[in-house]
Amino acid sequence: MRSSSRKPASSPRRPSRSNGGMPSRIAAAVAAAALAWPFGTLGAEYRATSDPATVLYDAPSLKSRPLFVYGRDVPVEVLVTVEGWTKVRDASGTIGWMGSKALADKRVVVVRPAVAEVRASPDDSAPVVFRAEQNVILDVTETAATPTAVAAPGWVRVRHRDGASGYIRLAQVFGF
Repeated sequence: MRSSSRKPASSPRRPSRSNGGMPSRIAAAVAAAALAWPFGTLGAEYRATSDPATVLYDAPSLKSRPLFVYGRDVPVEVLVTVEGWTKVRDASGTIGWMGSKALADKRVVVVRPAVAEVRASPDDSAPVVFRAEQNVILDVTETAATPTAVAAPGWVRVRHRDGASGYIRLAQVFGF
């Protein structure tokens, strides 16, 4: 018996196995999403908690298990909204559900590194206005609705609750 090394002419083209069997454009999109997530994603929606005590549940029901209680003005990324409930991701990556009414349209960010420098202008050589420690919440003073939302690529204008304001790198915050 002889074996033939020819493939039938009608055999479908198979995706390369070098990327786990995924077509290359899907693999590229998955890789891009994985890289972009920690720094924010274009088109991502962020909101802030509006109640003094906002409960994060493991399912969209008051009968489900509570995971955490957040204070007011904590930024979360909106993943999906269903029948009065919103599935969110917080700065630590925790995913859960909260009542949609507990979320405001206010824009705030939370500092990720141990210390982040807020500068007078969107430039690494600009004078430092103040330093914000990890988990400090800053109000976003310019949003996408204003023409100068992001004064320079990679920067956003923020204000500390004590009144000091300036620019911080987007890579150093969660919520924008």
